[in-house]
Amino acid sequence: MTDATNGHVLIVEDDEDLRNLVANRLIEDGLRVDVAVTGPEALEEVASDVPDLVLLDVMLPGLDGIEVCRRLRAEHPLLYIMMLTARAEELDRVVGLEVGADDYVTKPFSLQEVVARVRAALRRIRRIREHMAAAPTDLELEAPIQIDRLIVDPMRRQVSLDGEDVHLTVREFDLLLFLARNPERPFTRMQLLDNIWGIKYEGYDRTIDSHIQRLRAKIEADPAEPHYVRTVWGVGYKMAADAE
Repeated sequence: MTDATNGHVLIVEDDEDLRNLVANRLIEDGLRVDVAVTGPEALEEVASDVPDLVLLDVMLPGLDGIEVCRRLRAEHPLLYIMMLTARAEELDRVVGLEVGADDYVTKPFSLQEVVARVRAALRRIRRIREHMAAAPTDLELEAPIQIDRLIVDPMRRQVSLDGEDVHLTVREFDLLLFLARNPERPFTRMQLLDNIWGIKYEGYDRTIDSHIQRLRAKIEADPAEPHYVRTVWGVGYKMAADAE
């Protein structure tokens, strides 16, 4: 068993061979693995025992993965959701990300790649939990970052706007915090993928775009004319130091 990757994963996949292949590989890594075959079964599994991460197929009987993702995200904003699909169209990836998926893998995929992403996600989740559970010393305490009416609290992993809490997913918070810690510094999509996702994902630039869109929808008065998270044309994105 590997201490760095121990965790609880729910695999939601109606293809028995693929489900068993992924499950057995993750179990070999020392993970606790549960499985579900249909959309309603996935919701029941999470309701009875919330996992650390859900591997969620898009094409499911009973209730498709997009709707399952939407419902899980509404109930569990910090649950890590990685979607699996046989669809290659860009639109499907964007829809999955827009309803709250943290990551997206298109079939056929490399089992090694999926396992690597699961490992990276679980390590990040564990660090977050350890960070939130630890009693910080004065030297460790990182002050909240305030940009106009937006406050990002790294220690409590909380965000507020005009005094009201803003509920972000794990990835949305990590993305916002990274940009807020580096105001006025533009980052390319690949740099953001590297720093936030922890693995180089060639061809996944739209993952960043989708997360930026979701983030803007939650913190910007007008997402089409953002004040906080700004586009740097030809480069990527940056956080304004003092939004107007």
